[in-house]
Amino acid sequence: MANHKSAKTRIRRNANRAEINSIRRNRIRTFIKNVEKAILGGDKAEATEAFKLAEPEIMRGAGKGVVRKKTASRKVSRLSAGIKAL
Repeated sequence: MANHKSAKTRIRRNANRAEINSIRRNRIRTFIKNVEKAILGGDKAEATEAFKLAEPEIMRGAGKGVVRKKTASRKVSRLSAGIKAL
């Protein structure tokens, strides 16, 4: 257990950040699943709408450091290519 006040504060802060990051990561995964489900269903209009919601969420996660920027770009690119292929 931490003895210094600053160490206790960091433990508390890290736990809070971990929870927030987990929520953001799960939210991103949900948006990606919605787009993939629409692509598999073959519904281009639904997939496009889901993608319009997912892209800003993915890039926001990259900006916040939840996912790496290149990973976010790759995911966006692959989702976009999947929609284009419909």
